[in-house]
Amino acid sequence: MKNFALIGIGGYIAPRHVRAIKETGNLLLAGLDKCDSVGFIDSYFPDMDFFTEFERFDRHIDKLRRLGKKIDYVSICSPNYLHDSHIRFALRSDAHAICEKPLVLNPWNVEALKTIEEETGRKVNTILQLRHHESILKLKKEVDQNPDKIYDIDLTYITSRGQWYHFSWKGDKSKSGGIATNIGIHFFDMLTWIFGDVEQNIIHYKDDKRNAGFLKLKRANVRWFLSLEYEDIPENVRNEGKRTYRSITVNGKEIEFSEGFTDLHTISYKHILNNEGFGLDDAFTSINTVYEIRNANPVGLKGDYHPFCKKIK
Repeated sequence: MKNFALIGIGGYIAPRHVRAIKETGNLLLAGLDKCDSVGFIDSYFPDMDFFTEFERFDRHIDKLRRLGKKIDYVSICSPNYLHDSHIRFALRSDAHAICEKPLVLNPWNVEALKTIEEETGRKVNTILQLRHHESILKLKKEVDQNPDKIYDIDLTYITSRGQWYHFSWKGDKSKSGGIATNIGIHFFDMLTWIFGDVEQNIIHYKDDKRNAGFLKLKRANVRWFLSLEYEDIPENVRNEGKRTYRSITVNGKEIEFSEGFTDLHTISYKHILNNEGFGLDDAFTSINTVYEIRNANPVGLKGDYHPFCKKIK
C-alpha cells in the first residue's frame, strides 16, 4: 500500500486519479487546490488532509516524511503551466510524480526534468491513457504487422465549450498551451506511437477555437482538425443531443473508440505501480509536436487539408 498526495484535486480530471488510487488499493493522504469544492472526496478518502495554500501543503508533506508516513507518489492534476513546477516539487520531496497530460509545455522542460530525476532517483510518470485503449492497441498490432504500409488518416475531435472556457486558464495559451496542447496532445501521442516520428508538420488554420493541419509521419499521412465550436459537430450528431464528436479514419475505415475510456486511468496506475509507466522519453514527441503547432504560422487552406476546414466561415 503506497501513500499518495494530489495537487489540483479540485480540477476536472482529478476524480479519475482519486478513483485510480482507491481501486489500486492505495491511500490518498493529502490534497491541494485553491478551489475548495472537493466534496466528492468523501466517497473515497474522507480522512484526507486538504489544503488551499501550497505553503501549508508543502509543510504537511515534509511533516509526514518526518513522522514516517512519507509520500510515495504525488499525482498532478493542476493547470498545464504549473506541471513542471509541481513535478519538481514531487521529486524533491522524495516522491515519484504521476502527471496528467501535457506533461510540460515545452520540449526543453523534458530535458531539465531528466536531470532532476537523476539527482533525486525518483521517476516522472505521465498519463498517456490512449495507449491502453483496446481499439488503439488493436490498431497498433495491425500496423506493426505491416511495416511497409503507408496509411492515410483523418483525425477529427470537436469538444464544444462555452464562454467560460475562454475566461479560464484553459483559454490562456500561455497557461494551457492552446487547443492542440490542451485537447489534442493525447491524440498526437497515440498517432506518433503507432505510426512513427513526425517528418513534416504543417498548420492550415489556427485561432482560439480551432486548429487544423497536416502531419507526415514515418508511416502515415494525417489530416487533423480540433475544435471547441459546437457548430462544427456534424448535424446528425447534434440532433442526437451530443456536444462532442471524435473520429479517426484509417484508409477510410472508422476506428471505433468512443467507449472504453472509463477505466484507463486505473489501468495506467497499475502499470505505474509495477514500474511499467510511461516516462519523459515517451512524452517527448507529442510535446515537441504541439510546441511546433503552437508556434507555427498557418499556411492557409491549400494542399492536403482536413475537409472540416471548409466549414470555417
